[in-house]
Amino acid sequence: MSKQTTDFRYNTGATAVPWAAVGENYNVSDLMEIIRFLMQGEGEEYNNAINAVWEQLKKLDKLSTPPGKLSLGSKVEEAEARCNEYLGTTTSTFVMNATAGFEIAYKYANLKPGDEVIVPAITFVATMAYPLAVGAKLVFADVDPKTINMDPGDVKRKITDKTKMIVPVHIGGYPVDLDPIMEIARERGILVLEDAAHAFGAMYKGRKIGTIGDFAGFSLHEVKNITSFGEGGILTANIPNFGGELKRARFLGLDFTCPIKDWLYNITPIQGKEAPFVPGNSSATEIQALGLCLQIERNEEIIETRRKAAAYLTERFKENDAIIGQDLGSEDIKPTFHLYLLQIDPEKAGGDIQVLKKKLEGKGVTQIAHFGPLYRFKIVADMGYDPDEIAKTCPVCEELFYRRYTHLPLYGLSDDQLRYMADAVLEAVKEMQEGK
Repeated sequence: MSKQTTDFRYNTGATAVPWAAVGENYNVSDLMEIIRFLMQGEGEEYNNAINAVWEQLKKLDKLSTPPGKLSLGSKVEEAEARCNEYLGTTTSTFVMNATAGFEIAYKYANLKPGDEVIVPAITFVATMAYPLAVGAKLVFADVDPKTINMDPGDVKRKITDKTKMIVPVHIGGYPVDLDPIMEIARERGILVLEDAAHAFGAMYKGRKIGTIGDFAGFSLHEVKNITSFGEGGILTANIPNFGGELKRARFLGLDFTCPIKDWLYNITPIQGKEAPFVPGNSSATEIQALGLCLQIERNEEIIETRRKAAAYLTERFKENDAIIGQDLGSEDIKPTFHLYLLQIDPEKAGGDIQVLKKKLEGKGVTQIAHFGPLYRFKIVADMGYDPDEIAKTCPVCEELFYRRYTHLPLYGLSDDQLRYMADAVLEAVKEMQEGK
């Protein structure tokens, strides 16, 4: 009887009676359904092609063996290594999604009720979910009218002795002005978590996003520039002696350095900034990691395609001074162009953004102000905040969201579609100006 080496959790060496790491393997029929899902189609030609694939897969099935691991294996390690090389860091940790990465950073900060966390007034709910859940106080910073990113000046005005974290969000992949935020954070001993969900590949003053704040969390969700089969995230840390702990923080504090008696490992807490914390489970799968490995190689090409589309729109919109096109960055600021920020001057346009949005809808142009003011969500009010009072402290957010901006798509468009979208915006604003 031959011996096999099996899963480390159950066998420590070669054995005649193995214990498989994977409970039920995916078979050739399952794989065929995955192919059908990823490569959808219809019609006789498609059916003939898919049937030919099925015949070849059955032949391959007789020659192949299933993978030994489906989670936190060699592909996850490969994805992390590729991210480290791309970002210029050593701490890339692959997690189930960006929100899970944010949670690790928040737990490191040992957030508790009464601690204050400064977040931008406009972003996605994931940015504020954990502080809200544990009873920390959210402080909403107003936004920069040019970028709709967090305004460093307003951050400075709203810092108190209770401020524990600042969470700048690189909305649309346009880098926040980080230098003044990092400067005041260092002076006050405040942690900075960059919500870089849109910014994988963005650069700020010669450095990749992910290497500047204490933490940075990237999203690989299905709508992002690159994805990992629908979900996934990368967390980086720039805190001395903590980067190596991220892997344990991802998976319940598993610790092989000090196993308990007659066992393989131990479960130990993770040391946070002030006290230990109990980690959760945000494991990612091998398939997710494979998706990232495949797409990270194309990221620069994807960003360049998006940049060219943004540059075309910005140039076209110069035809009407009521339209404020997306800033394209500079040598110091290199966005990822996840979204195109379209703004108007309501006075020059003869109406506000709500009027323009309705006109664009009528012309078949998909657009949406990608995020709303966080403080307007019911969950915030139900947790004891007064949205109207917060709005008074964020006048730029109120003006921008309700009167000035929306987002346009940039990717997957033909030249004709891009041209039509530019024409539609110009025509709609002209109609507003003419009172039509």
